[in-house]
Amino acid sequence: MLYDGPIMSGQPWNILILCTGNSARSIFAEALFNALGGYRVRAFSAGSAPVGEVHPFALDLLEEQGLDTACLRSKSWDEFTVPGAPAFDLVVTVCADAADAVNATCPAWPGNFLRAHWGLDDPAAVTGGDDRKRAAFMRAYAALVDRILLFLSLSFENIDRAELQTHLDEIGRAGAAANVPDAAELLMDDAEDGEA
Repeated sequence: MLYDGPIMSGQPWNILILCTGNSARSIFAEALFNALGGYRVRAFSAGSAPVGEVHPFALDLLEEQGLDTACLRSKSWDEFTVPGAPAFDLVVTVCADAADAVNATCPAWPGNFLRAHWGLDDPAAVTGGDDRKRAAFMRAYAALVDRILLFLSLSFENIDRAELQTHLDEIGRAGAAANVPDAAELLMDDAEDGEA
């Protein structure tokens, strides 16, 4: 059975990207899905405890990459629970700890739609100099570019729901297995730099 989503009717998929603070990772994903997805997707982002502003390093990086930042803002997921809010076809969590049963700080969103967890360490948590922080933002951005391009390369218009969910899970696992330094390694490097 084909996924009976909006593409079958010619409408773009509504995608919600969630994290806690909605200041960097989910903002990157919103901008990237909207820039790369063309007519196929319409992306939104939100946080369960938004910090209230997009991180300046995130905005700088998006602008350096030529992406529009005019409409990006840190916002609560409450905006998407009111009448008239978009119905979502896919919800993606990008917090590093969404799958961690002990630390439930990454939001869950109820409903009948496809789900993906593409966990990334929070670049805003990296300490040290600006170069180190910018490198962390670039790693998160690059990881999301890879995952979003993988998703958009799928002919999700012609894939049944179970197979599409398998692809979404594989994209998340592939990203988690990537051999790139994460925020914890950067924090450890900061500690070592301080000892030198």
